Amino acid sequence: MSVTPKGPQLAVLPIAAEQEIRPKAQILQPSGWPMPKGYANGMAAEGRIVVTGGVIGWDAEERLADGFVAQVRQTLSNIAAILAEAGARPEHLVRLTWYVVDMDEYLANLKELGRAYRDVFGAHYPAMALVQVVRLVEKAARVEIEATAVVPR
Repeated sequence: MSVTPKGPQLAVLPIAAEQEIRPKAQILQPSGWPMPKGYANGMAAEGRIVVTGGVIGWDAEERLADGFVAQVRQTLSNIAAILAEAGARPEHLVRLTWYVVDMDEYLANLKELGRAYRDVFGAHYPAMALVQVVRLVEKAARVEIEATAVVPR
């Protein structure tokens, strides 16, 4: 007797490989699901895990960038700098969790956010979550992002 599984079938799609430049990660895309735009439904990778704390959009002197998009750009740049300390690059990212204080502000700036994201991280889109929060520890911060990367061995 054969049993037909319920729910969508899982497809595992390899990320384009560029000999040692790209991580050995896989995008997890269940078959029949629409392709996400600007993120992945899931990622699988093997290697050394690198995580950040909640990173905000301030510079080395703890001055916050002016405006939401500028804070996102600085936050992403700060994450890239943290990754570099571990020998990781943006293409090693497997997960980002964004905390924003205003979801409407995020949605109103999608085009500019996409440009800032690609300028810093390129066209690599890990699994992501977006959460609206009441406020962040730094009152003037508009966004905080946590990152997880896996560096292949």
